[in-house]
Amino acid sequence: MSTMNISLPDSLKSFVDEQVSQRGYGTSSEYVRELIRKDQDRLQLRTLLLAGAASTPTASADASYFEGLRQRVRNNDKAGGQE
Repeated sequence: MSTMNISLPDSLKSFVDEQVSQRGYGTSSEYVRELIRKDQDRLQLRTLLLAGAASTPTASADASYFEGLRQRVRNNDKAGGQE
């Protein structure tokens, strides 16, 4: 694992220390790693949403569409989870 040192103003350092204490993190490093992971997840979701928005529309997601999904799940459950 690599090490990274960062400089924070006192107000941010106090905030990080409070979050570590209040939210049950063992160290400030754990807290920062969690923030970075959440940011990665947010960026991945944004990428997926933008790709979806730019894609060609397909069939409408109406009541029959969702009933078809439910039926596929039921059939998959009956088949023992194998499709």
